Amino acid sequence: MSSSTLSLAPALATLSHRDAPRRSASSPRVSVTQSRNPMHAHRRAGRASPRQTSCAASASTSAPAAPSAPDVGAWLSGLFGGGKAKKEEQRKEAKYALLDAIVGTERGVKASAQDAAAIEAAACNLERLNPNAKALSCDLLNGEWELLYTTSKSIIGATRPWPFRPLGPIYQTIDTGRLRANNRETFPFYNGVDADLTPTSAAAVNVQFVTFLIFGLLPVTAPATARGTLAVSYLDEDLRVSRGNMGNLFVLRMSSPEKRLVRKGDTAE
Repeated sequence: MSSSTLSLAPALATLSHRDAPRRSASSPRVSVTQSRNPMHAHRRAGRASPRQTSCAASASTSAPAAPSAPDVGAWLSGLFGGGKAKKEEQRKEAKYALLDAIVGTERGVKASAQDAAAIEAAACNLERLNPNAKALSCDLLNGEWELLYTTSKSIIGATRPWPFRPLGPIYQTIDTGRLRANNRETFPFYNGVDADLTPTSAAAVNVQFVTFLIFGLLPVTAPATARGTLAVSYLDEDLRVSRGNMGNLFVLRMSSPEKRLVRKGDTAE
């Protein structure tokens, strides 16, 4: 297997001419197909009212108003809390902007060069506001994630005829406690792959694929060359942005935060 299988979400595409479908739209998390309205509602709800004039009318136009005492409480709030609130607002706006940019691209299959450039710019903007830089020590990383968008054409079957593309949801599960990952397709092919992870930084791992599952039934041992890297560049409670060693971008939303990767032979915890 070539090094093109390196990023976690793929690998299966090299074994089969079809990648499996993805998840149902029943995720309790952020919905990409409905992200535009939430974004606009969020903006309306969070928009501050226009600033009022700073001077109150005096009782007499002939006498100057006495200077008011400085609002120390407001000053302290702006100094110690205002910056954090502003950054959080910027993060939410950047998050919704990325989700909006993804709408209609069918995980990247229908993304034009212009779409891809806009999504990349939106992802970079969000990555700069990452609230969890040490992703591997953050429990938010654990669980099953659904792929929303990727630039990896092999994973989404972008170069293949429609019947041979993954049609259902595509998932990736990460278990940092056991240092494992799993990618799985759903309808119609149900391919999957297990992988072991080796941390290389606070937010990146080397990926060694271990076992491929063909059509959900036939296990095949992965060759030693089936390996890659994965870096988590943005992470919150329901959205993750990752970068693969081939330069591919992955955007995923949380589907099942409780899911973990237990293999046959594991000792009971």
